[in-house]
Amino acid sequence: MADDRPRILYADSGPESPYPLRMEGTVISGFGRGSKELGIPTANLPVDESATPWISTAKSGVYFGYASLALPSDHPDRLPPTSNTNTNTNTPSRAASPDPSASPTVAPAAAATAGSARRWQIYPMVMSIGYNPFYKNAVRSAEVHVLHRFGADFYGAPLRLLILGFVRDERDYASLDALVRDINIDCDVARQSLARPAWTPRQGTALDHDGTGPASGTFDGSWLVRGGEREGETN
Repeated sequence: MADDRPRILYADSGPESPYPLRMEGTVISGFGRGSKELGIPTANLPVDESATPWISTAKSGVYFGYASLALPSDHPDRLPPTSNTNTNTNTPSRAASPDPSASPTVAPAAAATAGSARRWQIYPMVMSIGYNPFYKNAVRSAEVHVLHRFGADFYGAPLRLLILGFVRDERDYASLDALVRDINIDCDVARQSLARPAWTPRQGTALDHDGTGPASGTFDGSWLVRGGEREGETN
């Protein structure tokens, strides 16, 4: 049964080879069903084997890790230019998931590039790489579900992904409800697996496993905010 799946994957010591894997690009429009049919919006990246060679041999399935977004200046979720990101930790409004009570969330961190409007914000994510047998896609896609409820779309925004582990194989489903249920479990697996110090980037702020207070992370996620004002503090 899907409900019996473990919610914490891999050792507490942190990601293991071949992870982390990197992927980056500009958010593009996808199949248009994430929000409408699934209630789980996705940010899509083109599958470009020349830019991301590892993806050609990557197993189709679900992965988890971190997404870093450079949101436009007028986006409602863009954080203010401050190095103290803990002010966002206790805001319950949009740091939500399909089941926000199921497990802790990771509050985003921001890093502003000196002299520019770009500011990277880190969020936990799950992503699917493959053909999605339920929908019988003809083209392989990379669909990212950022574990944060955004106030607006962000098509065209730069997106970096740091993939830290594999969750499960790609599957077909007998019903849409079964698919949504499995995706929600994927989200729980990502949150709980990432809510450990060695899985939390030093550049971000995480809630403790019981959902109270910030946790200090030891994972080096500096690539996610490369060029930002906090990069020099963490390398």
